[in-house]
This record gives sequence, structure tokens and C-alpha cells, in this order.
Amino acid sequence: MMVFYKVLDASGCSCNGGSLKWSLPTKNDDGTWTPGEWMPEIKGPVVECENGYHLATMERLPQWLNERIFVAEVDGELVESTDHDKWVARKVRLVSETAWDKRTARLYAADCAEHVLHIYESKYPDDNRPRKAIETARGHANGETTEEELAAARDAARDAARAAAWAAAWDAARAAAWAAAWDAARDAARAAAWAAAWAAARDAERKWQSDRLAEYLEVR
Repeated sequence: MMVFYKVLDASGCSCNGGSLKWSLPTKNDDGTWTPGEWMPEIKGPVVECENGYHLATMERLPQWLNERIFVAEVDGELVESTDHDKWVARKVRLVSETAWDKRTARLYAADCAEHVLHIYESKYPDDNRPRKAIETARGHANGETTEEELAAARDAARDAARAAAWAAAWDAARAAAWAAAWDAARDAARAAAWAAAWAAARDAERKWQSDRLAEYLEVR
């Protein structure tokens, strides 16, 4: 059985197209969840990017990241998009919220960057700026580094990215730079995926990212 997720902004509104306000689930004192209300049923043909509620499975979730991630329940017609990066549903409600927050977003971005960092370091073994940015981002997520240290590490990693002439190294360095900012976790994840030079490696990286994300969201 497929599990679907909906990514929203901090206020509970759509953020990857449109600004729809969603009915959010509430967490009970015993740790269980009371689902949100069913969203209004879509009328007419369900069409991707035009008419329907857009959702992602865990395999594609890394490319849609934003501030909040919810587990969704669907009812009725369900259509997969032509490029297989999302699903479109006629009727949806949100049943629970995942453990995704500012801290997990920053840690996840750092993990994605580090996972492909060897590509950059194999080309530039004496440049530790991207690695330092990743370490600083993790430290900041755990309350161990300041905003000033975070900004300095990010700027240094950006300089490394600008200096990288090799395309794969550029993507790895850019991922490390953006890992210093939690709200760019989506860009870091994408950059990490694109760092691989061939399709098989890219698919393997995406699989690693989705598995890692599932750990942070505390789902299996």
C-alpha cells in the first residue's frame, strides 16, 4: 500500500503551486492524531498541474521539500503524473504530521551534501571549505555554532562552488553551501542527486536520499 505525503509551508498552505489553506490534523495528548477534514472533492477531470490535489510518495518526496510534511489519505480517483514525480488525487485529507522541522531539514541537507562530497574532494583534495560548511550546519542544528559561524561557512562554501570548474564538483560544492541554510534543503538534495554523472548513479542517489529522509520523518 502506497503512503502519500503533502508538503506545505509553515502556515499550512500549499507551497509548490497555489496557496490553498489545508485542514490540518491535530496531535492528541496520547500521541495519536485526529485527521484534518476532507478537502473539497475535485470536480471535473483530474489533471496534473491543473485540477487535483498533488501528493508525493517517499521515493519522490525529496524534490518537493518545504517547511512541513504531512501524511495524507486519498479517496476516489488517483492519477500518476506523466513524469512520475507526483500523484494527483480527487479527494484528500491530512492524517498526521511528520517529524520534519528546521533542525531535521538542516541535518538532512547536510547528509545529502556529505554523501556526494567525495566527488568534489577527489577533484580538490586540499579544499575543505565544503566539508567545513557541512560540519558547521550540523553544529548549528544541534545548537553548537552561531548564526555568524553559519554564515561564514556558507559563504566560504559558495566561494568553493564558484571556483569549481568541473560540473559534478560544482554540484557537490553547491549542495554543501546550501546545506548551511535549512530552508534550502530541497536545493541541496537536488544538487546532491545531480552530482552523479550518469542515470544509474543518479537513481541510486535518489534512492539513498528517500531512504534517509524516511529516517528523519520517523516513518518506515
